[in-house]
Amino acid sequence: MAAGHAGGIAQYHLGCVRRARGGVWWRGGSVPVVTARARWGLVFGFGIGAGVAVQGRINGALGARLHDGIAAATISFGSGLLILVIAFALSARLRGGVVQVRRALAAGTLRPWHLLGGLCGAFFVACQGLTVAAIGVTAFTVAVVAGQLLSSLVVDRLGMAPNGRTPVTALRFGGAALGVVAVVLAGSGRSGAPTGALSVPDSLRGAPAALLIILPALAGIGLAWQQAVNGRVGQAGGPLPATLVNFCVGLIALVVLEAAVLIGSGLPAEFPTQPWLYLGGLIGIAFIALAALTVRWIGVLLLGLTSIAGQLLMSIALDLATPTSAGLSATAVVGSALTLVAVGIATRSQP
Repeated sequence: MAAGHAGGIAQYHLGCVRRARGGVWWRGGSVPVVTARARWGLVFGFGIGAGVAVQGRINGALGARLHDGIAAATISFGSGLLILVIAFALSARLRGGVVQVRRALAAGTLRPWHLLGGLCGAFFVACQGLTVAAIGVTAFTVAVVAGQLLSSLVVDRLGMAPNGRTPVTALRFGGAALGVVAVVLAGSGRSGAPTGALSVPDSLRGAPAALLIILPALAGIGLAWQQAVNGRVGQAGGPLPATLVNFCVGLIALVVLEAAVLIGSGLPAEFPTQPWLYLGGLIGIAFIALAALTVRWIGVLLLGLTSIAGQLLMSIALDLATPTSAGLSATAVVGSALTLVAVGIATRSQP
């Protein structure tokens, strides 16, 4: 993607300047010169991760009250979609973005499968409910992150995101691997199932952990693909239209999943009345829209690494502000610091 097309404010220095994918420019083949948009993209990536952590704490608390994590996610998606529908009803500009998405579909620049990113979010929630009680939080998280970061390398290499193709280099692979190690360290002090998680279904009882761990790994692979296709939709119609599509598709999938759960367990006895428990959807709108924009500037791998770092750092802040039974461990701090190193390594990657 040429500098003029990207619209970034590149810092030009004496010597030969050429572009590396993901918003990083290189001078003389070795010195990284990061564009203004790429800098903002890194900042936004950390913010996205922080939002994910806050939403996770809110939805976890709601799931604990309802004794159903999928119900909490369904409510989160539903409330977010309601907010979006109201916003689109009031804004002709937002509705124009939807029209642009339809035109892109008709022209073939956007494929129908680009609209299915929300399915990956629903699959992630389902995998969490199905496997965490059996394999534990740490194994689940590590499997998701490993799948997400390794898949990000492939997604960037294939050019599925709107920022174009980015080759797999030793530094990019090293950054992804270090990110997985960081999450292993950060999660090593935690175990067990989170409150609000579903019990293991009878069909999965006794299944080997090595088999169950495939599900969260697949969920992580899906998250990388989701970021890429949401970015494509955002490129066609804007971040909020991409978010609307994501919420619509994700909610449909979650309603189907929750219907299957309710057949066996029935509706929750009561719904909590604290308003803050229903803010997950609003927070989700913010970070999904921001991700659809940011992935154009820094690519899927850097978006994944920065959001994981932001999530871990915000989790530490939340543990300090509102301690949980698991507490804050030294390994969590070390792991969070390592994610920052991983971001630095991946940012310096030379194609």
